[in-house]
Amino acid sequence: MSVTVRIPTQLRTLTGGVGEVSVEASTVGDALKALDASHPGFGERIFDENGKLRRFVNVFLADEDVRFLSGLDTSVSDGQTLSIVPAVAGG
Repeated sequence: MSVTVRIPTQLRTLTGGVGEVSVEASTVGDALKALDASHPGFGERIFDENGKLRRFVNVFLADEDVRFLSGLDTSVSDGQTLSIVPAVAGG
């Protein structure tokens, strides 16, 4: 299934400046791995050493944080959009 992944500005150097990338996947984890396969460097920025999402990286499927769904095992449907959103901190 074709899924669109929205790339935050901070990571667009990995996609040559492109803000959206289409990948073939059936789960969120598969989509992120496909993104890393087609644009190397994403994996080390979004996954920790255990293969989990880094704490400061949020991934949304439509408007839902995947951590509140089934995480990386969340199923995706053809045409859905994933958004990678780095956490923002400050004061």
